Amino acid sequence: MKIQKIKNRSVLFTKTQPAGWDLSVQLIMGNKYNYLIDTGLGSSFIEPVKEYIKNETKPLIVINTHYHWDHIWGNGSFRDCTIISHKLCREMMESNWDEMIQKYSKHMVGEAELVLPTITFDSELYFPEDQIRLVYTPGHTIDSISVIDELEKIIHVGDNIGDTLDELLPSLAVSKEDYRKTLLQYQAMDFDTCLSGHNIVLDKQVIEQILNLL
Repeated sequence: MKIQKIKNRSVLFTKTQPAGWDLSVQLIMGNKYNYLIDTGLGSSFIEPVKEYIKNETKPLIVINTHYHWDHIWGNGSFRDCTIISHKLCREMMESNWDEMIQKYSKHMVGEAELVLPTITFDSELYFPEDQIRLVYTPGHTIDSISVIDELEKIIHVGDNIGDTLDELLPSLAVSKEDYRKTLLQYQAMDFDTCLSGHNIVLDKQVIEQILNLL
């Protein structure tokens, strides 16, 4: 697994899957809490993150950006932590769990256990101690959220941008107009670095590129 420091307090953990696609999770080392954005493909996938923070004394908050299997299968490794998502994510995670296991179990790395978010929100959730903001941003899925580190001006958009530079426009579960609203919402935010579930580290200009593709 590739471990990449992003500015001062973010770490990106990226692993290339046998099928050829990359999957990343982000760790933010805050002042009061540490934040893990998504949990990947299972217990073994997420083990390098647990090893990285094994000596940390700050509580860990886990954030699920959306309900898709490749972003939640490691939740079972953090059953004693606070797990946060949009309210729709919790519902869709529970209702789609069995089907996702049946369809995609070949991608599982270690074990996957259904551990649902313990806190959900509608439009926004803010942690002022660490300047971390969670915002509802539908696009790739109806339950998608984004996480903004306002201190370091980094945003994690989940899968709201495509998987590669050649495919910046993601598959959408909402209308193009609703996705455009999310992109315009991104444009109004103060960040310069854009992280996602599958693509490389990008800058804010990528939002304008995707708007042009629409």
